[in-house]
Amino acid sequence: MPAQHRPLWWYGWNALRGGNPTFLTPDQVPVPDLSGKWIIITGSNSGIGLEAAKAFASAGANLILGCREPAAWETHPAAAAEECQTLARVNGHTESVIEWWKIDMADLSAVDAFAQRWLDTGRALDILCNNAGMGPTGSRKPILTKDGLEILHQVNFTSHVLLTLRVLDSLAKAPQPRIVCTTSCFHFRGYFDLDHFNGELGMAGDPYPNNKLYFQVWLTELHSRLLASPNYRHVTVNGINPGYVNSGIWNNPLSETKNTWIDTAYKFWKFVASILAISPQQGSLAIVYAATSAEFGPDPVTQGVGEIGGKGGGHYINRIWEGEAMPHCSDEECRKEVWEKVGKELGLEERGLGHWV
Repeated sequence: MPAQHRPLWWYGWNALRGGNPTFLTPDQVPVPDLSGKWIIITGSNSGIGLEAAKAFASAGANLILGCREPAAWETHPAAAAEECQTLARVNGHTESVIEWWKIDMADLSAVDAFAQRWLDTGRALDILCNNAGMGPTGSRKPILTKDGLEILHQVNFTSHVLLTLRVLDSLAKAPQPRIVCTTSCFHFRGYFDLDHFNGELGMAGDPYPNNKLYFQVWLTELHSRLLASPNYRHVTVNGINPGYVNSGIWNNPLSETKNTWIDTAYKFWKFVASILAISPQQGSLAIVYAATSAEFGPDPVTQGVGEIGGKGGGHYINRIWEGEAMPHCSDEECRKEVWEKVGKELGLEERGLGHWV
């Protein structure tokens, strides 16, 4: 592992810092007028995704809620879209367009179809929020999707890579586009183990923190590549940690493990979250802040657009505060390895995305 090591306490401390329960006020996360802006947000029918969508809708944005057919305990995407539409109207945005489009992050063909549907509109995309995800499966062996990828690895990471690269040209049409990726403070518990990149248990055990690490590393490399391209340098990409949130991620995602010790563990952590964690609305403010604040907007010096003081992309944002990411993110060799690895997994050359390989 070429990345510089840190003391063991550093990893634990930064993981714990991600659970900062500080209550954020509207004054700390003011939402600008988003009238006329187009936003895609995945995983937006429940939890922090839904709450972020509601904030965007209230500010006048046009929204595409990218969601699968949900589990029984989640709000249905059609109901989420209706709720967002009502909020838009109540706040005077009667012309806002808010729609639910199906996307299954466990199916690459569905991701491709979603991206193509968007590209066919010819619209410029102002903000892409890569938020969909699932919690640890607890399985002792990899659970593979139809694409041959471990399900958590695909849902939490590789499908977002594909979606982002597919719609980059649409983002580039916007004057100050942003990409927000929901990573996690758990990336500090990740193990950089490319021999088991596809979620094989290997030395690292559960792939959940590994994928959060790979995602933060990958988006940092994407930022570097965007800056090197005149056509994309104005696109800003950042990773966010929403905090320790009492959301649906604490529900067991696998029906086959119901009434097992895994199910019991989920119920325990769901109970703990109900006592100690912040609300989904508070967690959603990390997405909203990264997507709309001047602080994490484009850097006018390096990106040619944005307000003075904008920090640009490639950051790890711990709720609304800039944090130091894992050392792999600043290591060019690590970033290149993750970039090439996921590019091969997705077959970017075959998908017509070879210019990003």
